Amino acid sequence: MKKLLWLLLGLMFKISASAQDFENYPAKYAQAPRFNALLVYDPTAEEAHVQFDEQAVSFFHKLTYGEGYNLTVTTDFGAYCSHLSDYDVLIWLNYSPRAEAERTAFQRYMENGGGWVGFHATAYNDKDTHWPWYNTFLGCGIFLANQWPPQCALLTVDTQEHAVTRNLPKEFVAAPSEYYMWYENPRKNPDVDVLVTLSEKNYPFGIKDVITYGDFPVVWTNRNYRMIYLNMGHGDESFISPTENLLFTNAFRWVVSRDPKGDPFLK
Repeated sequence: MKKLLWLLLGLMFKISASAQDFENYPAKYAQAPRFNALLVYDPTAEEAHVQFDEQAVSFFHKLTYGEGYNLTVTTDFGAYCSHLSDYDVLIWLNYSPRAEAERTAFQRYMENGGGWVGFHATAYNDKDTHWPWYNTFLGCGIFLANQWPPQCALLTVDTQEHAVTRNLPKEFVAAPSEYYMWYENPRKNPDVDVLVTLSEKNYPFGIKDVITYGDFPVVWTNRNYRMIYLNMGHGDESFISPTENLLFTNAFRWVVSRDPKGDPFLK
C-alpha cells in the first residue's frame, strides 16, 4: 500500500513538473490572425513580372497557413485606398500607382506609420514618372541600367547586425532575376541602410546587356519609413533559393514587427 502511495505521489510530481515546464514553453501561439496584409500586383504587366507575381502570391499565401495573418490579394489598389489603415503592411509586386488619388493615399498611409514591402519594378521610375515624393520615399533616384537576360547572381550581405540579414550567410547565390541599378545610388542617402549588394565578383554582369562596374545595392530600407525594397522579381524561377526565400520572409516579418501599434509577434 505504501509503495502504491509513493508511486502515485511520484506521478503527481512528474505531472506538476511537466505543467510547470509547459508554462515556460518558448513559443507564442496565436489565438487569432496577428495582422492584416494587402498584396497588390498588375496582371497586365509584362509576362515575366506577372510570372513572379503569381508565384509570390503563392509564397505569401503559404505564410498564412494556420491563419497566422489575413492576406488580401488585389489587382485594383484604388478600391482599397479609402481604408488602407485597415492593413498593417502593403506588399507591392512589380506595381506602383499612376493615378494621383492613389499616390496621395499611399503617401498619407506611409507618413502615418504604414508598412511596405516592395519588389523589383515597384521602384522603377524615370523622367516621365513625375512623382518626386516617391524618390524621397525609396531613397534612390531614377532607373539607370540593368543587366540582361535574367540570371543567378552572387550577393553580398552588407551587415549581419540587422534583423533582416542576421541569419543569412555573408555571401549567397540568388535565384535568376533582372537587377536594376539606380541614379542616384541609395547608398549615398544618409537615411538609407543598404542590407544586400550585388557582388563585384559578378562583373561583367549580363549576356546581352552587360554592366561592367559600379556599386549595386539590391536590398535596402529607408529609416524614415517602415519599408523595405527588394530588387528581385523577374521570371518564374524566383523562389528556388532557400536563402533568398529566407531573406523575403525576414524582410516581411521585420516590417510587420515595427508596427507603431506594437509588435504583433509578441502578442
